[in-house]
Amino acid sequence: MKRSDEAPVDSIDRAILDRLTVDARATFGQIGAAVGLSAPAVKRRIDKLEETGIIRGYTAVVDHSRLDRPLEAFTELRFTGDARVDEIAAIGEGIPEVEAVFTMAGDPDALVWLRVRDVRDLKRVVDRLRGSGQVAGTKTMMVLGATTFPSTLSP
Repeated sequence: MKRSDEAPVDSIDRAILDRLTVDARATFGQIGAAVGLSAPAVKRRIDKLEETGIIRGYTAVVDHSRLDRPLEAFTELRFTGDARVDEIAAIGEGIPEVEAVFTMAGDPDALVWLRVRDVRDLKRVVDRLRGSGQVAGTKTMMVLGATTFPSTLSP
């Protein structure tokens, strides 16, 4: 977490974050060349961004169409009136096809991001979500394609 006594993120930090968002494996030297700093200066800034929790980790971008779960979908979940937010957020625990659960203010109560093998597998996973006993209704949308954009952190 960022402490109040630390300097805010400046335009150079934002440029470094933009570069890392595009390529988390870029070297300090490559990032430095792009933002006008030396490699050691970039390392110090990245260390600070990690220490303050602004950078929480690094990840690989995987082509799921080449793996066993090429179909992506989102399922809206509506819960019974007495469901607590923590219970809603935990609906995907133990279901490997669930990428994320987003709790929402309003309708629906949650949006579940799924990756499955095929439509039959999607039906099985949605039935499993519905089987929790607290889900009052669902609406599932299959993803036809996705376009991702580089970070929009810089002004």
